Amino acid sequence: MTDAAATLALIAEEVAHCTACPLCRTRTNAVPGEGPADAEILLIGEGPGQREDALGRPFVGPSGDLLEQWLAEIGLVREQVFIANVVKCRPPGNRDPEPSEIAACAQFLDRQIAALAPKLIATLGRHSMNKFFPGGKITKIHGIRGVKRVGQTVFLPLFHPAYVLRNMNAMPDAIADIRLVPRLIARLNQRLHEEASQPSEPEIDEPTAPPHQTSMF
Repeated sequence: MTDAAATLALIAEEVAHCTACPLCRTRTNAVPGEGPADAEILLIGEGPGQREDALGRPFVGPSGDLLEQWLAEIGLVREQVFIANVVKCRPPGNRDPEPSEIAACAQFLDRQIAALAPKLIATLGRHSMNKFFPGGKITKIHGIRGVKRVGQTVFLPLFHPAYVLRNMNAMPDAIADIRLVPRLIARLNQRLHEEASQPSEPEIDEPTAPPHQTSMF
């Protein structure tokens, strides 16, 4: 087992026994997430629904079926990506997760991201989008308009499949957005290669600039 796989397994075990917020009292199963430890793509949804809670797996209902259709558009199956949520237990009645619940789960998601070191993180819906695009509106920044690069990872905001199932007029945009994924990863690989090939600049005695987010385009 690789270090990343061991870390992800440890996180899953911790999630299964987590009592950090009241959602633990109403869950059937925690849903830590699933996928290969070497996945280049991390998909982050909002929270488990009724079927996910029953099975302990993310995106296994109608939203999961649509997500798999989107992945097929770019020649992938779900077993090739890692799928997680911002909260690991089902909010009662499938309500939106509360800020305190998202905060309680944040350490698990942050550790999953660190272990995976994915090349692309796609957010599904507004709650996962808000973690990386605070203050953004999904209808305005989904797809190419919201793409950004931070370090060695590209972030792509996508509609949540459940939203598209309720608003089928959004389907063409959703498919166009998912088709960006291979293009963005190829562009990232190119940029990383170019940056690695550039000679190192000499150190200068100046204050270090604060970290910044770099647009892919």
